[in-house]
Parts: sequence; structure tokens; C-alpha cells
Amino acid sequence: MATTVFERQPAAPDEVRAALAASRLLPFWLDDVERPSYPALAGSLRADLAIVGGGYSGLWTAVMAKERDPSLDVVVVEARRVGWAASGRNGGFCEASLTHGHENGASRWPEEIDRLDQLGLDNLDQIEATVARYGMDVGFERTGALTVAVEPHQVDLLHGDGFLDAAATRALVDSPTYLAGVHDAHDTAMVHPGRLAMELARVATELGVRIFEGSPVTAIEDGAPHPGGVMVRTAAGHVRAAKVALATNAFPSLLKRNSLMTVPVYDYVLVTEPLTDSQLASIGWDGRMGVADMGNQFHYYRLTPDNRILFGGYDAVYHRGGRIRRSYADRPESYERLASHLLTTFPQLSGIRFSHRWAGVIDTSTRFCAFFGTARGGDVAYALGYTGLGVGATRFGAAVMLDLLDGADTERTRLGMVRDRPLPFPPEPIASLGIGAVRWSLDRADHREGRRNLLLRGLDAVGMGFDS
Repeated sequence: MATTVFERQPAAPDEVRAALAASRLLPFWLDDVERPSYPALAGSLRADLAIVGGGYSGLWTAVMAKERDPSLDVVVVEARRVGWAASGRNGGFCEASLTHGHENGASRWPEEIDRLDQLGLDNLDQIEATVARYGMDVGFERTGALTVAVEPHQVDLLHGDGFLDAAATRALVDSPTYLAGVHDAHDTAMVHPGRLAMELARVATELGVRIFEGSPVTAIEDGAPHPGGVMVRTAAGHVRAAKVALATNAFPSLLKRNSLMTVPVYDYVLVTEPLTDSQLASIGWDGRMGVADMGNQFHYYRLTPDNRILFGGYDAVYHRGGRIRRSYADRPESYERLASHLLTTFPQLSGIRFSHRWAGVIDTSTRFCAFFGTARGGDVAYALGYTGLGVGATRFGAAVMLDLLDGADTERTRLGMVRDRPLPFPPEPIASLGIGAVRWSLDRADHREGRRNLLLRGLDAVGMGFDS
């Protein structure tokens, strides 16, 4: 079986260990931002709209609800702290795609993919406009993204509009591993994830939204003794709301119907110390675009505002039973693998040190993009399953949830993407066995010039295949 460039040209183990030695197990984006605190929910409250979850999905829902109707009384209830989970742990790639890439969307909704692509670009434009309108300090840079081939079989997949040969690709970002690339200058922006969460919370509160932290929701129930509405319960209080939006990402959705619709997958990330001027010049990354390679197990990387390199991806780890535990974030083999792969990608950065390492949980669905729905007679809406592409798509998801709660007939609610429901994951122990087999198969395909085995071809045939 063939090897990949990361196995043919690995970094020396001693260099990897030295690079990681002083790194802290802490998300860089949350170490680099001022985090205001909000009170815990106590006692009984009333609201027109209660939102469960204080990440991007919940905060966009709050902001857009107040923009639509400033008179609404809106409450956000967060289990821990605003932005502490996926919203503060991602790579900061704010992408236009709503469908985890054109090909994934085209295979599922071919008749509407062109419109979905345009709606995604419109959504990114609207994020940029919102950032400007409220003066949000989120490091928004509309740099686009560079997709690179690092194996010969990947080059053919890139031919088409915007194709760059090896020399042209390396003129944008200089890695000896690059064989070809495509640069799309318009469909991706870079943001500071932690600041985006904090600024969305700031804007929401300035619009009149009440935010409560440290208040895990234990149940949602009928709003009795008063007719209609929904009760959102926490250990120390409750909210009686006319409508509820569930923005819970990889955590339990509070609806039994969604218990098998997502699984939590751990993604691992490293951040280097700031590059010196000479180090930055050696890789020629002047355009500051995000970069992703083309393996099934792919890497994504970017420059931070202070010229560190964030390097993440490759390993995607599911733990038996769908458990989410703090201890899962410290996985030395994943960090060592990432460190070696970065040094393979940029050997001119030999001697670089990493300052931060962390993991985040992705809410993966079987269609690899968000799905939507309602419950309790339309009084509850949800948007889940973003599969790692939620930085931009959560704003669209918030708009969908608000449309659904309004009972509105809109272009969004008429989309097959919004009306369709993905296949669920199987229960345990089948889920663990199946996810492990798929991960093994994807790794094997990367070692067989992209050739997919019978399992992957079968999943493709039933609409559960993934091609990054």
C-alpha cells in the first residue's frame, strides 16, 4: 500500500517533542480574548423566545430575532460560558458553503445546488455587513481559501476554473508538498472565533437580549399551567417561553427524535508561537488565505492576526457511546501527528514551537451539513449537524429556525435541504463499529490513490458517503 507525503517525509521524533514541549492545553482563541460573564438563571422568567445554547447558532438566532422584531423578549440560556465549546475552538474559517462543499450538496440536492451556493454567498455577505454595521472586532478578513493537492492523484481532481500548477500554488504559499492548487478568493473569510462569539453576545445584549450562563437546561416541557408555549427548565430556574430554539451543537438536543441524528467527533488543533518576519517570508504567505489539503483525512491551516500558524484536522475521533469528556482533549498521538505534518508541510520552519493545543467537538450528521425541524406543534425549532462548517452556516441556520417558528413560507423553508431529514446513525455498539470502519476505510483510500472500497461505495450509494 502506498504511503502519503507525511509518511514519506516525517519530521524527526525529537523535533516533534521539542516543538510541543511548552504548549498549553488551552484554546488559543479563548486565551486571547476578554470574556465578560453573565449571571446564572434563577427563579421563574417569561420570554417570547428562549434559546438553548450560547454559541454561534444561539447568538445569531438572538441577534436576528431582535433585528426582525425589536419588541420581542429574548432569552439565551447557556450551560457553561458563551462561546466555550465549538464556537471558541474552531479554525476560524467562515465559509460560504451551506452544504459542506459544492459536491456534497450537488449529490443530495442537484436541482437546487446553484441556489444553495448563491444563498451561501449571500449569507457570507450578510455576515460581513453585520460585522461592519455593529463595529464588531472579530478580525474579519475576506481572504478566500487555497485548496492544495499534495499527492499526484489529487491533481486531476483540481483541473477546472482557477487551476494553479505547482509553481503558481507555491507562489501563494510556499510548501514543497504542493503539486497544484485552486484559490477561490471570495467564498471564505477568516475570523477570530472567540471574538466572534463575544461580539455576537455584546450585540445581542445591546439589542436587549438577556443571557444566562452556568445554567444547563435539564428539560423542555409543555408550558402548563398556562396554555401554549414551552417550559425550559434548569436546576435553579425555568423560562416560560412562547417559542424555543435549540442550538445545542454536539450536546443532547433535548428531543428524543434527534438522539441518533448526530454524533460528537473530536477535532484536534495546534497553534505555533508568532512567526518572525524571516519565518513568514520563508513561506511567502502574503495573501493570508486559509489553506486546506485534499485528503479524506485533511488538514486546514491559517495565519492568526498575530501571525501564528493554526494547524488542525486530520484525526477525527469518535469515542464509544458518543461521550463528551474533558479528558478526551488531551490526546498526545494526535498532537504529535499534527506537529509532524506541519513540519513536513513547512520544513523551512524547523525549530518552530507550539504555544497552544486543544480539541473541539463537531456535531456530525450523516449528510455532513445542517438539518432542521420543529417539535411541539411548531413551538420548538432546531438546527443541528453542521459537521465542522458552522462558523458561517449557523447564521443561515438561525434564519431558518426563526422562519420555522414564525410558521413562515419563505424561500429557505421551501428548500429540500431544509425539508429533508438525514438518515440517523445506528445505536451502539453498531455506531462505534461502523464509524471505526469508515474511518479506517477513508485512511485506506488516502493510501490507495483515493480509491474507495466497497464500504465507502455503499455509503455513497445510500447518501451517507463523505468526500472532503
